[in-house]
Amino acid sequence: MTLAADPRQNRLLAALPEAEWVRWLPQLELVDMPLGKVLYEPGTRLSHVYFPTDSIVSLLYVMEDGGSAEIAMVGFEGIVGISLFMGGESTPSRAVVQSAGKAFRLQAGMMLREFNRAGPVLHLLLRYTQALITQMSQTAVCNRHHSLDQQLCRWLLLSLDRLPSNKIFMTQELIANMLGVRREGVTEAAGRLQKAGLISYQRGRIAVLDRPRLEERTCECYAVVKTEYDRLLPTTVAN
Repeated sequence: MTLAADPRQNRLLAALPEAEWVRWLPQLELVDMPLGKVLYEPGTRLSHVYFPTDSIVSLLYVMEDGGSAEIAMVGFEGIVGISLFMGGESTPSRAVVQSAGKAFRLQAGMMLREFNRAGPVLHLLLRYTQALITQMSQTAVCNRHHSLDQQLCRWLLLSLDRLPSNKIFMTQELIANMLGVRREGVTEAAGRLQKAGLISYQRGRIAVLDRPRLEERTCECYAVVKTEYDRLLPTTVAN
């Protein structure tokens, strides 16, 4: 396997104990994650799980009329495809690449075997799943109770936490699809953030200029999600 990226850029892979790491490494396949690539559709059986390194994947709930809204995002902190080892084997959501980059994927059969060993991998994945459920729950609360400005700030901050820079490449139309709102609303909200000097936006490129003030402007939902991820997930390589 020729590596153009390091698997241990992904925090879950980096946390694998040495025995698991040696067993997994030959099975990890580096894949491109172009913007808009669909990793799975609702109801389909998963063939692989994905460990992003510098890409972000959005988990979207798709309505019967074709509308969609993001229920969670996954970056280098996590894994895409938890339904495989949680017993469902499929999910009603769609997984689509929100920010292009790379990921490593692992075949479904091996993932299940590793999970069923009931060792450190099981505990690591269950902690991650709890963090992901927190993000999903908080997203639902935020979309119901907080302003679009606050939702956009939360979304920007969560995206930044999963990227190596302060720049996000994303059109306002795509952001609107993620948040499940009208594009005009995102345009107005982004304009207010830009006027306040918090971000700059040009041709699908968003640069965060003042993160502390952006954090002040968002709702408590961002802090709840970040605190849970920091609490549950390791930040160093396991021994």
